[in-house]
Amino acid sequence: MSIFSYIKTHSAWTLNNRMFNEKNVSVSAVRLIELSCHSEGGGHLVVMEGSTHIPFCIARVFVVSAPAGTIRGRHAHKACSQFLICQTGSVEVLCTDGVDSATYALDRPDLGLLIPSGIWAQQTYLLDNSVLTVLCDQPYEAQDYIRDYAQFKVYRAVGATRT
Repeated sequence: MSIFSYIKTHSAWTLNNRMFNEKNVSVSAVRLIELSCHSEGGGHLVVMEGSTHIPFCIARVFVVSAPAGTIRGRHAHKACSQFLICQTGSVEVLCTDGVDSATYALDRPDLGLLIPSGIWAQQTYLLDNSVLTVLCDQPYEAQDYIRDYAQFKVYRAVGATRT
């Protein structure tokens, strides 16, 4: 079963474009997803369609490039889920739910990382001129960000007891 079928057939997928309940989401909900790659004539075409290849409707896209050794991210979102693709170079992504952590390597444009809301993430750029494209299911809202890890831990503790 593909990740798309799994998400759509389990209670995580909802019609209002919210994939996960950020109050209880664990780092095990973070997923690497292989995208469709078509190679011909010496080139490659990687396809990303919202709700087909990316398991949500895309509301925002941004691109980040940074030199080797740069650490970015270092935040979580209360509502926004993201899908990260390294277009060129290599980026390591550390994800945590405050208890468990996992690290993922993004080093090819046909591999994306699905990060649901409620997960803390930081990206380390491993090679100069690495380029990360981020697809989001929500438009930018400053109040959606949790930028302090101690506040994230409190948010997770409080969130786990909400109904």
